[in-house]
Parts: sequence; C-alpha cells; structure tokens
Amino acid sequence: MQVKRSGTQPSAKGPGDWFTGTVRIDPLYASAAPARAAGNAVTFEPGARTAWHTHPLGQSLIVTFGRGLVQREGGPIEEVTAGDVVWFEPGERHWHGASATNAMQHIAIQESLDGKAVEWMEHVTDAQYEGK
Repeated sequence: MQVKRSGTQPSAKGPGDWFTGTVRIDPLYASAAPARAAGNAVTFEPGARTAWHTHPLGQSLIVTFGRGLVQREGGPIEEVTAGDVVWFEPGERHWHGASATNAMQHIAIQESLDGKAVEWMEHVTDAQYEGK
C-alpha cells in the first residue's frame, strides 16, 4: 500500500508546447509496472486550453470545478461543469480547457502504451476555440 499525502508532490506549470494560457498540473498518482494508469489534477485559467492531442489507450476527464470546453475533431464544442465525466476514445484527436470567462479543473486519467500516454500536436487556434 502507498499513501500520497496531499501537498507532498509539487505543482508544475503547463508547458507552452502543450497548452495555451495559464495551466497548473498537480500530479495525483503514477502507477508502477505492470499497471500503466496515471492521474493529474489540471487547472485551467479562463481561456486556457490544451493543444490538439491523442491518447493511445483513451482518456477520462472528471470535472471537479468551474466551466470548461471539450471537443473531439469533427464534433461540436461541448460545455462541461463540475461532476461531468468525459471519455475520449483511443487515438481520438481532441482538446479541452476552460471557458473564456471561468476557470476549470479536471482530473485527467490515462494509461501508457509502450511508455507513451499522449501524442501532442498543434495548438488550438483562437478561431477553433471560439467555434468559428
């Protein structure tokens, strides 16, 4: 058994290569092999968002507070709020982040395949974010 005490793992700023705007990543857990799941609490300030990306084994998002936006490629932008759970299929190109006026936090859970949990792509443009 292992207990990770709250506040014992340092927060990190979301890297500019992967995010637009102000994003904080708080690690929750990373599983040791043979398990392959990991979870992070990710907090987006208003207007902040991920770049387009995919996950080889999919991703679950559990919204913990605020108002956010999620979109899979070719689909509509959808608003999410506290308590909503979002599932992105393996390989599904998508992005997620805060609304333009409200912060949002979610817990992101994904598994690694051959040591890789995410494939980052280009940034979501302002026009894409605004649904234009």
